[in-house]
Amino acid sequence: MPHIGPRPTQAPPIHALGPAPMQPRPTPRLHRTQSPPLNASPRPPQAPPQEPSLVQAPPRPERSRRPMEQEARVLRAAGGFGRARRLLAAASWVPCIVLGLALSSEALLTAQPAHHCRPDPTLLPPPLRALRGPALLDAAIPRLGPTRAPSPCLLLRYPDPAPRTRPGPRPAPASNGTRPCTRGWLYALPSAGLLQSPVTQWNLVCGDGWKVPLEQASHLLGWLLGCVVLGAGCDRFGRRAVFVASLVLTTGLGASEALAASFPTLLVLRLLHGGTLAGALLALYLARLELCDPPHRLVFSVGAGLFSVAGTLLLPGLAALVQDWRLLQGLGALMSGLLLLFWGFPALFPESPCWLLATGQVAQARKVLWRFAEASGVDPEDSSLEENSLATELAMLSAGSPQPRYHSLLGLLRTRVTWRNGLILGFSSLVGGGIRANFRRSLAPQVPAFYLPYFLEAGLEAAALVFLLLTADRCGRRLVLLLGTMATGLASLLLLAGAQYLPGWTVLFLSVLGLLASRAVSALSSLFAAEVFPTVISCPQRTLSHRGAGLGLVLGAGFLGQAASPLDTLHGRRGFFLQQVVFASLAVLTLLCVLLLPESRSRGLPQSLQDADHLRRSPLLRGCPRQDHLPLLPPSDSCWAGHTPEQH
Repeated sequence: MPHIGPRPTQAPPIHALGPAPMQPRPTPRLHRTQSPPLNASPRPPQAPPQEPSLVQAPPRPERSRRPMEQEARVLRAAGGFGRARRLLAAASWVPCIVLGLALSSEALLTAQPAHHCRPDPTLLPPPLRALRGPALLDAAIPRLGPTRAPSPCLLLRYPDPAPRTRPGPRPAPASNGTRPCTRGWLYALPSAGLLQSPVTQWNLVCGDGWKVPLEQASHLLGWLLGCVVLGAGCDRFGRRAVFVASLVLTTGLGASEALAASFPTLLVLRLLHGGTLAGALLALYLARLELCDPPHRLVFSVGAGLFSVAGTLLLPGLAALVQDWRLLQGLGALMSGLLLLFWGFPALFPESPCWLLATGQVAQARKVLWRFAEASGVDPEDSSLEENSLATELAMLSAGSPQPRYHSLLGLLRTRVTWRNGLILGFSSLVGGGIRANFRRSLAPQVPAFYLPYFLEAGLEAAALVFLLLTADRCGRRLVLLLGTMATGLASLLLLAGAQYLPGWTVLFLSVLGLLASRAVSALSSLFAAEVFPTVISCPQRTLSHRGAGLGLVLGAGFLGQAASPLDTLHGRRGFFLQQVVFASLAVLTLLCVLLLPESRSRGLPQSLQDADHLRRSPLLRGCPRQDHLPLLPPSDSCWAGHTPEQH
């Protein structure tokens, strides 16, 4: 008992010591975590230490905010999509008329009129040399087919007259073959409204007919090179600088074309002229798109396309008015000069504030945005509303804006998601531009004249743009692009497999459907590419401008597809069937790849690579969740080594 007593008396201290070391361990942690509020509570009079903490708190969320959100706040503070930006975006439609005229002029300049050899009486036998009019044509030119149409490239050959053995009139000898033309050609004029064209001036028919597709391919190659080179120039020097420089060069080159003295000179000038026109088109497209907010991007892009179609429809009337290709080219140069006279001023074509903000040129962006705010009736220094004023937003943005550095077009290869999106859209643009030649060839026997297919294709382009206007915002870019690619591939495959067995109206319907769908695919691919490419790729200590180069590659792929048709004609159309098979196969492949694209409808333009990587795949049907919350591909990590996902 005496031993039992001490044990229970000693047990309580042991139990007291047991929980004691367990309780103090969390308590100091609690005191450490709650030390700031405990320290702050006994010091109520010390307000100055709390005021700087409140002043320093706002910049922290600004640093964590993505560049796209920063730009959106700045543009809202400048009045949003107010009166000034709406007028500038609408004014950008007018140059599209001139660009539409220039892009469609190739069809008129290279139109081949009906022609035949000029009769050479010296090659006829003596009894036939006195013939005139239709009788001379019948005696000198062979007839082809059941329609008895005159041969375009041959003359009849007669045997040498035999020595005279007996007096009396000689019988008219019969022809024993054909020979090439010796005195040129006679043309059925006017052709496409022109009494004189490069084809008739330099006789680009028969043996020299290969020069026509060479000139067409050269002009399209110029558009391709202009999209690639000047697209990167838009990122390096700005949208306005490239637009003004392209207009200056376009005016000079258009006037030089009107004075070209030989076909090789015209060939080089058309190549350069196509490049400068592509630069003006690309710079104008980018500036317009970056002026608009997400709900109005599609509307103003479709409006610009319709103005371009208006220029296409006006061109035959201008050609019929001047009736000479040199005057037509001079008129185009005059229109370019007028554009330069008006749109060369910053008031009508200012530099894109999105590009200025993304490249860290806040001082220049401040001038443009200040003018936007004042024109929209917003005080740039008024911060009485819920949001900050324009001056405050620009000051907060300029505090952390790095000095921009520019790199080459190879910066595209440093990305993963954006590069693959561009590759898919470039594929769709290539198919949309190249497969049209298949539908035109199927349409030619049904619509043989020049004006009817010309106006039909222009009307189909306008119908495709209206279709995009009605569906692309309602159903989404990806679904409409998927449907357009499906219709293009299906029409091409049906024409490829059964054109010889289908009735004429079915071939006509499939050709029209294919042209309509391919036009929609080309237009939507360009808009889609501009919406998924970021303005810049911001890496530590460097800035890679991106949207202009990416959109230039996508547009250039479309012109490369269009150049496939004249290149095939250059080889005598021996590979047309193979070309049709290749483009039909590419259409099926593009149909599968479109499913991997993100959805850009109603979203702001991505300003940086993080913004572009945050674009997700959304479901095609409305009943599914809004997005799958899974990235399309692993995010681009070449520029983001060491960054945590929270920083992205």
